[in-house]
Amino acid sequence: MAVVLDSDAVIGFLDAGDALHASADAAIRGLVREHPLLVSAVTFAEVLTGARLGRHDEAHVRGFFDHLISAVLPTDAGVADKAADLRARHRALRMPDALILATAETNADVELIVSGDSHAAKVRGLRCRVKRLI
Repeated sequence: MAVVLDSDAVIGFLDAGDALHASADAAIRGLVREHPLLVSAVTFAEVLTGARLGRHDEAHVRGFFDHLISAVLPTDAGVADKAADLRARHRALRMPDALILATAETNADVELIVSGDSHAAKVRGLRCRVKRLI
């Protein structure tokens, strides 16, 4: 079983001052021992943007992706189509979150999404389980 981490989970893990740090740290440390950890290209871009804006050290961020993440999953037309469907059915869901969920949904190996987003956790009808960090 592969696990997709959303941007909130990665940022929570990297930032000791983040409200989600304790739960993200525990979840990721527990999961990495037994499951490949994956991220969407959207998460990769969001977290790198934060580093380039000075919120995190970019070398530290790249080290996280290089050492703990098995793959960065692409956003293609199939993912975009699924994201549009999710966004249309769940208007409170932001498009970046819809793209991350859709990336997980369209990858047959993914069974779990780890998210800090309350709207993502409320999406029903997903093939994957969503574990909300609190």
